[in-house]
Amino acid sequence: MQGMALVGCGSAVPAASVTNQQLSARVDTNDDWIRSRTGIGARRIAGPLESLTTLATRAAQAALDHAGWRAEDLDLILLATSSPDDLFGTAPRVQGALGASRAVAFDLTAACSGFLFSLITAAQYLGSGSMRRALVIGADQLSRWVDWDDRRTCVLFGDGAAAVAVEACPAAETGLLGFRMRSDGSRNACLTLAQTDGHELLLDGITAQCGGFAPIQMNGQEVYKFAVREVPAILADLLEGTGTAAAELDWLLLHQANQRILDAVADRFAVPHSRVLSNLAHYGNTSAATIPLMLDEAVRDGRVRPGHLLASSGFGAGLSWGAALLRWGGPEP
Repeated sequence: MQGMALVGCGSAVPAASVTNQQLSARVDTNDDWIRSRTGIGARRIAGPLESLTTLATRAAQAALDHAGWRAEDLDLILLATSSPDDLFGTAPRVQGALGASRAVAFDLTAACSGFLFSLITAAQYLGSGSMRRALVIGADQLSRWVDWDDRRTCVLFGDGAAAVAVEACPAAETGLLGFRMRSDGSRNACLTLAQTDGHELLLDGITAQCGGFAPIQMNGQEVYKFAVREVPAILADLLEGTGTAAAELDWLLLHQANQRILDAVADRFAVPHSRVLSNLAHYGNTSAATIPLMLDEAVRDGRVRPGHLLASSGFGAGLSWGAALLRWGGPEP
């Protein structure tokens, strides 16, 4: 069984940034209310000429360039998204745009846990020896599924994409030192982007359903309680299982949903807040993109360096959550 090395990263965000103050012109809210409860100050919103495909392709190309790879060298492209441009799959569009003619490409849907779930999935293909190089992309465009008149949810989400280049390596050099994955469908109603209940009379006596989705619905209190309970628990299980002390970690790299959640997890493990990576203030919750977007930013500005140890956790709709212990192996910025 081979290991998986993390050797490159890249990201892409829409041009338009919408601040809390700007948003207050649309809904009854203000900067202080949003920041004090979430830590969010602005979010990127995709415009008419931007799409999930274009953002994901830009992020993927940046990761390829960072790793020094050609698109033709790829064996696998995994796109973690809950907001595809095409319900039949957006990853093949990215594959075509990149010119990655040898790569198999498919989507994986696990909401805000999607990137970690996809990274862990890619590791299984590389570990088996059946594939050598892969791109794992996290991308979401939830702005098109937000009710912009619902201040409980519209302030939270933004659009973005980021990718990580990974390749097979000797097991002793792996960048994925351990992982955990969990799901609890009994709590699914806490956070949904559900199909609408439309229908039409197809023939006499036969009624067919109509496609479509309702805006994002969330029970914020329940999701918050879920996150502050389950994320520390799964991270503790992972650290114990890998024989890793929290003091050994260089960084906590968590899903960027709420600054209070990030701080609570750090306090649980006595990790200084200065070692918790956060860019919530600028991007909000970009769902599957948050973890790789934060990683790319920290690699590019030199905070995360080769050999650094990161404990990561994704959590959200499903409900689903997971954790991974990662060692960055890419080049210096």
